[in-house]
Amino acid sequence: MLKMARFHYTARSSTGEKVEGAVEATDRRAATLQIERMGHVPVMVTEAAAAKAAAKAAAAPEAKSRAPRASAPARLTLRRGHDRMGTRDVLLFTSELSDLLGSGMNLGNALRTLARRKRQQSGGSVIAQLRDDIVRGASLSDALSKHPGSFSPLYVSMIRAGEASGALHEVMRRLVKHYERVQEVKEKVAMALVYPLIVLVVGVGTMIFLVVFVVPRFSTIFAELGSSLPLPTRILVMMSKGFVSYGPMTGAGIVLFAVLAYRALQTERGRFWWHRFQLKLPFARGIVSANAYARFARTLGILLANGVPVLRALEIVERTMANAVLAREIRNARDRVTDGTTISGPLAAGKVFPPLMTDMLAVGEESGDMSGALEHIATRYENELDRNVKIFTTALEPIMMVFIATFVGFVAVSLLLAVFDMTSGLHI
Repeated sequence: MLKMARFHYTARSSTGEKVEGAVEATDRRAATLQIERMGHVPVMVTEAAAAKAAAKAAAAPEAKSRAPRASAPARLTLRRGHDRMGTRDVLLFTSELSDLLGSGMNLGNALRTLARRKRQQSGGSVIAQLRDDIVRGASLSDALSKHPGSFSPLYVSMIRAGEASGALHEVMRRLVKHYERVQEVKEKVAMALVYPLIVLVVGVGTMIFLVVFVVPRFSTIFAELGSSLPLPTRILVMMSKGFVSYGPMTGAGIVLFAVLAYRALQTERGRFWWHRFQLKLPFARGIVSANAYARFARTLGILLANGVPVLRALEIVERTMANAVLAREIRNARDRVTDGTTISGPLAAGKVFPPLMTDMLAVGEESGDMSGALEHIATRYENELDRNVKIFTTALEPIMMVFIATFVGFVAVSLLLAVFDMTSGLHI
């Protein structure tokens, strides 16, 4: 026969009122299920015996050394900030939560379901903390704001707007589409660079192998024969000796320079210089600028469509921009906005954003369809991003192939010239 225990609970009713009581069950899980079947959302469930033990421990200070460890919610609080969700995790979480809410499940039960399923997965503790905050009476936007490493200001502001309008499910569906587009762009650029990167690594490895292992063996043979070498062969041998002798030192210098450059680029001034350089770099500037303009339009459009005020929306867009030059220009435009509604003029005044983009934005302001105009802008620059990526990869591949083929050909010709000279001398 199963032993029954008495559990005291604190919960919230379907109307949000605080409810307290007691149930008898075999364990805490069974007690929680009983409370949920009563139509309540459990906030705290404590076994009666454990409550008495806690009271005795509080009354006797000397018993603190024998007190049990903190409960699970306390451990979750300690872990807050040490676990985070990546972009893919956030996308999956938003999609699943949107589906659960769309099926009619309330927010507390939906988060409880996700927390139970993802307990051992990446971001599982974040979802558990969200669940605990919700059952304590916090709003979802407030709970999300406690995890800035996982949920961006855009995400939190969108959820807050959805809570205010009562269309949380619809807002989450828009967030899913937004994150899918962002992830698609990242994967598109990454996949386009995979092949050129492989070619570059193989080519550099081949050049190092030839200079370090092949050329020194031939130079030893040439030195033993004592014959004069053609100019290309002498240049190749000098390059090989220099690389073998000073290669480690040169490599250490390159690593040191890279570390110092990386630290310099982490400063505000360094980041601004590097991002401005990206906007002027041939081939790359088209990819960087098109990606930034598309993200700006998508983010601003989704915020305005969900009722976020213009100035607040610009502030959020500024924080989500990866390019410091464009982020500063958005901040300057936000300072120029006086009536809180028109933004095309302030953006055009900085002469950083392209005139076509600001003109399309102005048309949307005049027609009262800002969201539609921003949708067209985002689509246009996403298509431009696709074209620029194709042009970049199409031009990069032959350039690298020609560079690698030129070096390998120079090595082969230099060695063959020396061999031909020696063999021709033997026939005389």
